[in-house]
Amino acid sequence: MQIKSGFMLREIAGQSVVVPLGARVVEFNGIMTLSESGALLWRELEKNSSVDEMVEVLISEYDIDRETARRDVEKFIKSMVETSIIEQ
Repeated sequence: MQIKSGFMLREIAGQSVVVPLGARVVEFNGIMTLSESGALLWRELEKNSSVDEMVEVLISEYDIDRETARRDVEKFIKSMVETSIIEQ
């Protein structure tokens, strides 16, 4: 999985948001606000982390079990794919 070029994570007024840049502005109208865990997963995507690595990061950062972490990672990735922000 890889974040498509032209998308960046920014802090705006204390919120983590994904903003389109350049030509992506035409394709992606608006911005996407991420939760704290969503921003954490985004930064993992920037490092080209695998799903398993992302699950491990969630487990180490939050007090959740592996099944919940995997479900959350898969939901996050699905959302990013549906909005055409990442490529699988």
